[in-house]
Amino acid sequence: MAGKRLSTVTDNDEVRGVPRPRHLFDRIFRPWIRSTSTKRPSRARDARHAISLCHSLLSERGEVSGARRATEALTAYGSLDSSALEVFFDRLVDEFSPDPSRVERAASTYTADPSQANLVRLQTEVEPPRQELFRRFNMAPGATAVLVRMREKLLKTVAAHPERCGLDADLEHVFRSWFNRGFLVLQRIDWRTPALILERLIEYEAVHQIEGWRDLRRRLADDRRCYAFFHPALPDEPLIFIEVALTRGLATHVQPLLNPDETVADPSDADCAIFYSITNCQKGLQGVSFGNFLIKQVAEDLGREFPRLKTFATLSPIPDFSRWLKSRGDATARTHLPPKLAILVERVERGDPLDLDPIDAELRSATCALCAYYLFHAKRGHEPLDPVARFHLANGARLEQLNWMGDTSRRGLGQSLGLMVNYVYRLADVERNHEAYAKQCRIAASSDFQRLVRLGLRLDSGDPVTDDVHSACNSTAQ
Repeated sequence: MAGKRLSTVTDNDEVRGVPRPRHLFDRIFRPWIRSTSTKRPSRARDARHAISLCHSLLSERGEVSGARRATEALTAYGSLDSSALEVFFDRLVDEFSPDPSRVERAASTYTADPSQANLVRLQTEVEPPRQELFRRFNMAPGATAVLVRMREKLLKTVAAHPERCGLDADLEHVFRSWFNRGFLVLQRIDWRTPALILERLIEYEAVHQIEGWRDLRRRLADDRRCYAFFHPALPDEPLIFIEVALTRGLATHVQPLLNPDETVADPSDADCAIFYSITNCQKGLQGVSFGNFLIKQVAEDLGREFPRLKTFATLSPIPDFSRWLKSRGDATARTHLPPKLAILVERVERGDPLDLDPIDAELRSATCALCAYYLFHAKRGHEPLDPVARFHLANGARLEQLNWMGDTSRRGLGQSLGLMVNYVYRLADVERNHEAYAKQCRIAASSDFQRLVRLGLRLDSGDPVTDDVHSACNSTAQ
């Protein structure tokens, strides 16, 4: 959920009838919005005109004329209303896809003679012309930002128009090249960072909402760190940012980390770096991974700055645990649950307010065991069902510990019954864990967490769980 936006634009813009720009993309579109705001609404012919300019752009050979044509095409695209945009996307699919007959001939030739020359010909025929179109678009000033925003709009339509998935894949393909690690710049964000970028953090924060400037200032205090990746084409737009707390011992509860009145500790005494919020900022870059590079580089930088740091870990939400519990709410599944947990599931289904503290040890044990089972065994294909688990495990982290009442906010209680989880990044093991996960979907977990998973397996089979799970499910209230 985005934080409160604090505008840096004067109210005079609204007096002139021009919307105040929310971020860089809108500032780029702003001249085009001004030029078209008094004209009639765009219709299908506007989309046809934009597509005609796209064909012309592909036929250009000179760099100067190509840059001019790219600007014209993007200007035409920027004038499209929502209905014309639908036509534009469909025409990109219909008119800028590979020619099936040419692909078939090239494939037959390569099958008959798998030479390198025939492979190159096949690769050329298979590549959709719109990939080259997007590359040529990028000759225009500000085009990268426009294309990222274009994909953000496209993604909202793919579910209803699956034929556009190829168009989405082409944009993702070129973005993977343009936004590779070699072009990314890591910057530390502190209170001296320009206000425009600080405002972005408040706007984009998706894990733990930032409640204004006072809240942000505490998150940038001496015992905290914040880093972001930037791209030269989007200098004022963070691509992803990470918030870090420097602590003594493994942090198990998020509320103290979010409290703006919490006393600032001496960072030189810290032995743990807790990554408590990681936010991808650009929806149009979905599927382009930055997190692995970010976490590794931040851990290395922090290790150089604070040699006493021994542990690099997350304090992560479990956003879909309650939803998964609801899916177990049918009569057959509920017979496998302890009676008190079955009642809790029913309350989750009804959306009743949850008061989970104090709660008896039996229910706490059963809930923790079932959550461990969920993180380890609930799957989407071969990967974990939980999206945060997929992210950290794919980056080489290890499941370390569940934390009872780790997030007592209304959101935390609603999405995971207050549970949070620590993933630990041991730099010596990250590469091995990543390879095991990538090749075999094997999940790294501490011995205590594995024991908790086994309890969850017993619970899932209908056996009662009475074991002490304190070591793997921290239950100390804070």
